[in-house]
Amino acid sequence: MSTTAGALYTAAWALLCLVAVVVAWRSPREEGPFSMGYRRLLTTPWRLATGAVATVFLVGAAPYANDPTWDHAVGLFMSVFTYATAPWAVGAVLRSLRGELPRRQLFVAACAWMFSASWSYDAYNFARSGVYPPSWAANIVASSVLYVSAGLCWSLVHRPGTGVTFGFLHPGWPSAPAGGDDRRVAAMALVFVFFVAALLLPFVAGIVPWLPRW
Repeated sequence: MSTTAGALYTAAWALLCLVAVVVAWRSPREEGPFSMGYRRLLTTPWRLATGAVATVFLVGAAPYANDPTWDHAVGLFMSVFTYATAPWAVGAVLRSLRGELPRRQLFVAACAWMFSASWSYDAYNFARSGVYPPSWAANIVASSVLYVSAGLCWSLVHRPGTGVTFGFLHPGWPSAPAGGDDRRVAAMALVFVFFVAALLLPFVAGIVPWLPRW
């Protein structure tokens, strides 16, 4: 992408994100990403712990990634944005497509997804180098896989009488169900943790000398 095209693209998505923030802020609090229930969901101990581990890994792995567009700052802000938005955005996409949320929330979720997984990365590297990152398109795909995996992992809840499930499949979302036992979520959460680790390890093989280089 040329510098001019990159600047126009940046201006376009920045405007979309601004509109999305306004739409989210003006939406009913119980359905949007600013809801009290969603904020409580994000502050549960197991989510905070796994989010912290993921952030430390992505920040610490940057020097070993052999990728000039991935540094400590990228690892930090993409991790934080993903933690803050992915559980809501993944659920909002599904619920909007099923007619359980207004379509305006699909727009908000798409902007949150793209900003966290792509646009923030693009803007940082564009500002740092003056060239729109050639990896912008590939990054959308790779980071979106991680984004969805994180969103699904942190959407896991335990519902009495149902067991471990995704919170967005049930009424009351995005709040966590009352009476749930977060300890029962651990096994399912580990599935997503190992999946994400398997995706990332080939890119940071320098951390462990005996891992093959890809």
